[in-house]
Amino acid sequence: MSLAENHRKIIHVDMDAFFASVEQRDNPDLKGKPVAVGGNSGRGVIAAASYEARKYGVRSAMPSGLARRKCPHLIFVKHRFSVYKEVSQQIRSIFYDYTDLVEPLSLDEAFLDVTFNKKGYKSAIYIAREIRARIQEETDLTASAGVSINKFIAKVASDINKPDGLTVIMPDEVESFIEELPIEKFFGVGKATAQKMGRLGIKTGKDLKSQNQVDLIKWFGKFGVYLYKISRGEDYREVKPHRLRKSYSSEHTYNENLLNRDQLEEKLNTLSEQVSRGLQKVNLKGKTLTLKFRYGDFTTYTRSKTLSHYFNDLTTISGLSLELSTHILELEKGIRLLGVGLSNLNNQNSSTQLTIDF
Repeated sequence: MSLAENHRKIIHVDMDAFFASVEQRDNPDLKGKPVAVGGNSGRGVIAAASYEARKYGVRSAMPSGLARRKCPHLIFVKHRFSVYKEVSQQIRSIFYDYTDLVEPLSLDEAFLDVTFNKKGYKSAIYIAREIRARIQEETDLTASAGVSINKFIAKVASDINKPDGLTVIMPDEVESFIEELPIEKFFGVGKATAQKMGRLGIKTGKDLKSQNQVDLIKWFGKFGVYLYKISRGEDYREVKPHRLRKSYSSEHTYNENLLNRDQLEEKLNTLSEQVSRGLQKVNLKGKTLTLKFRYGDFTTYTRSKTLSHYFNDLTTISGLSLELSTHILELEKGIRLLGVGLSNLNNQNSSTQLTIDF
């Protein structure tokens, strides 16, 4: 099976110069100026640098003295980690509006698996755009994102159009993308490894792909196995959330209000199918089904029912959804939004590969 036929929908979101950008946001006098977060003493180290400072070669983890020599007019700002953490939590709350499969890598970046998402959106690209727009609107900060079929490609892609960029690598573009990628851009390949590869004539992904696994292991040890697989776009690592999924749901806001029972039941069956399929793909079952509905006047209600056993089959989910829909008594007001969700989950995740449209 080819990569284009078997994939997840993964987004890697990376905040742009996060610490420095927060400082520039909170102090307008710093906007457009080279800013470094960190101590300015001889033993100080740069925690983050604004893009204005990066133009002079200032980078995170650089000694402050060296940074000052590179950029004499560099402005040093003391870190405020409590503020960065608070903003990070604000950003993550946006992620969780779309999926519980969020794997934070640090305060300023995370992987999201949106293959089956809470909004019921089919397009990972649309989700990435919406998330970036919400981050800017709600925090006044910018984020870059990469969208592709696995974690490796998504992470590399997120760095291509920084700052404030979105890069999408479609399934049928993965092979050529990797082949053209400079070896220094491969996640996990540091300066020393890149230099060793250069001496071996390995300068691009295509060069790497031409090597056999035995030689790569001989040259790079266990890391050679990773290099062999990643040069072929093979990265089946799951997005591992740092919190248990508490519910799984799908909801949709309709362009035109639903006004009759036939329309209502048709949409409920569609939502139930999405929830059932998504739960089965990640090997989850639940005991409580919740129906959410919003009338045309924006009043919103939920109704729930709990069974004594776990379930994720379409028959049970659809049946309970239709049963709970009898509480929708004012169809003449029109239904603007419907949602179906399952909670009280067994939280037994398993590894699986998915075959779906990107």
